Amino acid sequence: MSAGSKIVSDPGEPMAGFRRSSDGVTARFARPEAAIIRDLVEQVVELVQPPPPAADADELAAIVGMSDGALDDKELPDDPVLARLLPDAYRDDRDAADEFRRFTESGLRSGKVECAQTLLDTLPASGGKVRLTSQQGEAWLRSLNDVRLALGVRLGVTDDYDGLDEDVEPDDPRFAYVQVYQWLAYIQGSLVAALS
Repeated sequence: MSAGSKIVSDPGEPMAGFRRSSDGVTARFARPEAAIIRDLVEQVVELVQPPPPAADADELAAIVGMSDGALDDKELPDDPVLARLLPDAYRDDRDAADEFRRFTESGLRSGKVECAQTLLDTLPASGGKVRLTSQQGEAWLRSLNDVRLALGVRLGVTDDYDGLDEDVEPDDPRFAYVQVYQWLAYIQGSLVAALS
């Protein structure tokens, strides 16, 4: 477990949001809450994990953080979730977007995995109280945002529309995912407030 994270007993008490403490921020997660977050974060890690470098990888490419996969696959991913997590830098200039992706995608993927790993290292699978430093809190925010972006794509959330609760009835198969999406927004909001 990384420094700055402490766990106390009673993992059954439900999460009440993050609060500022003398040395960072704290929150308590019940075991099922921790399990949901960990599972979703692990799924995002699987999706964005950088491809391993090829045995005959270009040495210069390795130095600047580009795998052979990044050299060959420099276009926007076909998977809509991955495309949302790794968006184009230039929407109106395909060549510039591809070139920018070629030099940055590997680092972006690694950064997302690193933030996710911080969350996983500081959120015990059994639930309990989590204490985060400001730096760990920032990593949590990034990782939770990636999970919400991924869920949002699957739920059809757009930049100008987040009215999911109005359209999704309890008998809709998406209902549980909508509830998780909104719960994650609450966690993010409480964490932003506690870090401010």
